[in-house]
Amino acid sequence: MIKWAFGPRTISMDDAFLTTEEVLDYLQVNLRTVYRLIKAGKIPAVRVGRQWRFRRRDVDAWLEAQRTRAGARPARRDRSEADCRARVLIVDDEPSIRDLLSRTLALADYEVDSAPDGTTAVDRLRIMDYDLLITDLRMPGVDGLSVIREARRLKSNIPIIIVTGHSSEASAIEAINLGVQGYLTKPFRVPRVLAAAAKALGEIAN
Repeated sequence: MIKWAFGPRTISMDDAFLTTEEVLDYLQVNLRTVYRLIKAGKIPAVRVGRQWRFRRRDVDAWLEAQRTRAGARPARRDRSEADCRARVLIVDDEPSIRDLLSRTLALADYEVDSAPDGTTAVDRLRIMDYDLLITDLRMPGVDGLSVIREARRLKSNIPIIIVTGHSSEASAIEAINLGVQGYLTKPFRVPRVLAAAAKALGEIAN
């Protein structure tokens, strides 16, 4: 028997469906994230016995919506009780790193904004209330340290994760002195990003 997770709906057995394992590989997220998306009604799913099945075109449509949302410029707005997703600002001058972080966290149902440089990041911090800042440490012009100082001035308790391509004792000490909650060294894997964000936001135990 086939039953939709979010109400009855007629489906065609000719539609292309993905298994849970295939969706994990397709979206490059963990199982917890997929279950979270199902529960929130973000991705339609059908129950086949004890297994979940996902229609590929539904997954693709949702993924495209996340990409569009992640690339949109944020507008000032107040947070309502219903809008309980964590807001994350990602700052990195490398487009590939910035896009990877944005896509990863958007798929995990965080509300994501991104900035290509420190100046843009500071502007956004002044008009938006963010729950987490993820910033590259070394950027031309306004560097990550300046972004962090401004973030701390505006919201002293904001969790911060540093991204850097240089792993050394000195950079680790520098991160600790800045009071950051996380430390990502390039290149990094998707599970590490999700774990660092969840830990910094207090979603998982230290």
